[in-house]
Amino acid sequence: MLLRRRDLLFVPAAPMLAVSGRPEVTAATAGDVTPGQALIWARADRASRMTVRWRTGSGPVETIVGPYCLETTDFTGRVNLAGLPAGQQISYEVEFQDLRSPRAVSEPAKGSFRTPGARRNVRFLWSGDMVGQGWGINPDRGGITIFETMRRREPDFFLHSGDTIYADGPVPAEVKLTDGSVWRNVTTPEKSKAAETLDEFRGAYRYNLLDTNVRKFGLDVPQVWQWDDHEVTNNWSPSKDLSADSKYTMKDLDLLVARGQRAFLEYAPIRYSNMEADRVYRHIPYGPLLDVFVIDLRSHRGPNTHNMQTMLSAETDFLGARQIAWLKQGLRESRAVWKVIASDMPIGLHVPDGRDAEGRPRWEASANGDNGPALGRELEIAEVLRFIKRQKIRNTVWLTADVHYTAAHYYDPAKARFTDFNPFWEFVSGPLNAGTFGPGQKDLTFGLEAVFEKAPPKGQSNLPPSAGLQFFGEVEIDARTRAMTVTLRDMTGAGLFTKTLPPA
Repeated sequence: MLLRRRDLLFVPAAPMLAVSGRPEVTAATAGDVTPGQALIWARADRASRMTVRWRTGSGPVETIVGPYCLETTDFTGRVNLAGLPAGQQISYEVEFQDLRSPRAVSEPAKGSFRTPGARRNVRFLWSGDMVGQGWGINPDRGGITIFETMRRREPDFFLHSGDTIYADGPVPAEVKLTDGSVWRNVTTPEKSKAAETLDEFRGAYRYNLLDTNVRKFGLDVPQVWQWDDHEVTNNWSPSKDLSADSKYTMKDLDLLVARGQRAFLEYAPIRYSNMEADRVYRHIPYGPLLDVFVIDLRSHRGPNTHNMQTMLSAETDFLGARQIAWLKQGLRESRAVWKVIASDMPIGLHVPDGRDAEGRPRWEASANGDNGPALGRELEIAEVLRFIKRQKIRNTVWLTADVHYTAAHYYDPAKARFTDFNPFWEFVSGPLNAGTFGPGQKDLTFGLEAVFEKAPPKGQSNLPPSAGLQFFGEVEIDARTRAMTVTLRDMTGAGLFTKTLPPA
């Protein structure tokens, strides 16, 4: 139920919603689709039991009675579909049965996805940085319309490159624009302050799912999620200090991280690891043309520091030793033509994080503002790039977001200070209904050349979605030629830059 408050849309908190009649599927999507498998994620509006039915074409309907979805998971649940046929369109339906009134069953939420196949083209999209800097759901402008633009591209899947929410970014009822007009947001109590409680973190995900475009996109496009910092708080690492941050009454970073991670894992359509239930990095095989390696640069990092150490240590952890070993093994064993490394942060852009106690610049990403040899976290990146070269692993491409503009980066050892690697491309996209910034300063340790950039005019920053500088990227792999074509697109779907990479 929507209430009017001063002519602005106000959505009550979830516990205030009237629970009567039939249950409702508030959102559903497929996630982590791989050969033979797909995860179906959904959320109900009350304590319910989840059921999923699926079929291929006019084939028989398979029914899976799923989990009880209770308050302990904010009424979210997931069902893994197995034994799916290759290269087929799968239709599915999700229903919830009310646990207090078993005869009350929801209307089904109906979705679909394609399974990987050996003889067809692959098309997928990526972007990140969703609903940040106070730019929320504006009904006057059709909501978060970039999701409808992406849905119409009919991708096989969508890679969400992190900052799936801005837990630390409240959404106000109004934002005055520079032209004198007003941006009006749908608001909720949970999104009216920085998230501290578990329900406030959950409320940030519920907020994004209020948007019709986002819910419709989820039913038609399976997703692959990763996370970054804003799922908890800006630039968080073990060195984060909340003591002087007025947004927080609760100053315990570890507890904040635990709550943020819990909410992320409840709402992300991720197939949990058998080894580590909270592991975000994972391998998404997508047939003979594509392997996606989703890395996690947040969970395993050491503290944000001046980032100029000369040797690997706990201070320079970025991926961490275990994740690096996993990535190396996966790349070495991959038989797919293309190996996409899905990174939540770019390699060679400056991402500053204030100053340390000694007054030195502190850094959030791997780049450290020094154009010399690899130092600090750059040592881990150098190790991965060196391994790719020496193991003769071909056709690696990095995809990322985080910096709120779009760019195509070419890393050339002939122009680098660390040179023991093969040339490669990194493509940047985003944001998704958040402020637009950039372009970022370049670090030349790995020979970064910005071949293309689209960002706000010089001197302007935090531009609203209405400025049109919202971006997503599209990857197409041709089954016949095996070439990969990457196109950077704006929120209307217009192509801004295209690069075709022939397979080695």
